[in-house]
Amino acid sequence: MTLSTTDSKGRLNAWPYWMTLTFVPLVVLAVLFGGWTILLIPIYGWVLMPLLDAVVGKDLRNPDPETPDAELFWFRLLTCIWFPVQFALVFGTLYYLTRVGQYSTLETLGIMFGIGVTTGTVGIVYAHELFHKSNRVERGLGDLLMALVLYGHFRTEHLLVHHPYVGTPRDTVTARYNEGFHRAYARILLTGFGSAWRAEKAMLARRKRSPWHLSNPIWKYLGLQSTFLAIAFGIGGWAGVGLFVFQAFVAIWQLELTNYVEHYGLTRKHLGDGKYEPVRPHHSWDSAHRVSGLLLINLQRHADHHVHPMRRFPLLQVYDESEVPMLPTGYPPMTALAMIPLLWRRVFNPRVRAWRKKFYPEIEDWSAYKNGTLPKPKGAG
Repeated sequence: MTLSTTDSKGRLNAWPYWMTLTFVPLVVLAVLFGGWTILLIPIYGWVLMPLLDAVVGKDLRNPDPETPDAELFWFRLLTCIWFPVQFALVFGTLYYLTRVGQYSTLETLGIMFGIGVTTGTVGIVYAHELFHKSNRVERGLGDLLMALVLYGHFRTEHLLVHHPYVGTPRDTVTARYNEGFHRAYARILLTGFGSAWRAEKAMLARRKRSPWHLSNPIWKYLGLQSTFLAIAFGIGGWAGVGLFVFQAFVAIWQLELTNYVEHYGLTRKHLGDGKYEPVRPHHSWDSAHRVSGLLLINLQRHADHHVHPMRRFPLLQVYDESEVPMLPTGYPPMTALAMIPLLWRRVFNPRVRAWRKKFYPEIEDWSAYKNGTLPKPKGAG
C-alpha cells in the first residue's frame, strides 16, 4: 500500500487523503487519558508530517483537470463528513472536560489547544474547499465549519477580497515584505471583519440593497457563531464558552499562519491609475510535498488554486519551479519558521528579492511596494 493518489491505470485514488481522519483517534486519546497523550496532536502535525515529507518527497504528477465530478465522489464525501465529525469532537470534548474529566487547568488548556490545532489544520482547510464551490450544501457546510471557530466572515473576506485583490494593498492577508507574522496577525484581526463588511456592502449596493438587509451573509455568520456559543454555554457554562473561544483562537492562528506563508512579499505589478496585472501562478508560494499535501488536501498547490479557484482539490496542478516560487518544505515547518520573524526574514527576504529579479526585472524601484504607498485597485472597497 502506498500514498499514491492514482492507481496503476492512472485513475484518481481518494483513500490517501482520508489520512486527515487520523486526527480523530488522537483527539479521543487526549480527552480520555490526558497527560503525555495531549502532545500527540501537535507532534503528529508538526513533527511526523514534515519527517514523512522528507522521506517520501514530492508528488509532481498532475491529474487530468477535466475529470468530471461524477468521478470524485469519495473526495467530495471526505470534505462533507468533516462538519459532523468536528462538531462531535468539539462539543463532546467540552462535555467531557466540564462534566466528567478531572484534569488540571494546564491539561484542559492543552487538550483544547489540540482541538484548535485540529479545527485549524483540518476544519478550516476543508471549509475553504467547500465554500469555493457553487452549490448551497457545500457552501453551507463551509459556513458551519467556520462558525465552529468563530471566523465566519472569512468566507466573504476570502472570496470577495483575497482572491480578486491578492498581492495588492487591498488584500488584508497578503503579508507585506519585511512584515513579521505577529504584526501581520494583529493587523488582520483588527481589519478583517471590517473588510468583509465593506465587501458585502458593496455587493448589496449593486443590488440596490442596504448592508443591513437580511440577505447580507454576515448575519448568517453571526447567527451560527452565536448558536455554537450558546451550545458551549449550555454544556459547560462560562467555562465551556471560554474553552470554545480558546480553541477558536488557536484555529484562527493556524489559518493566518498559513495565509502569511502563502503570499509573503509577493506583489502584483502596478500598471498605473490604480490598475494591477491579473493574478498569475507566480503570485503564490507553492509546494508539492506529498504527505503534507495529503493532510491539507492539496492546499499547498496554491498557485493553481488562485488561477482556478473553483477547481476541486484532487485536480489542482503543480507548476514547474521556473514558473512559480517554491517553498523549501511543506507548510508545517514554514508556519513554525514564521513564528520567529528574524529567522523568517533571513530565509525569505532573499527569496523575495530573487523572485522580483526573475519575474519583474524591469522594476528597479520597489520602494512603493515596500512602504505600502501604492493605490488600492480600482473598484476596491
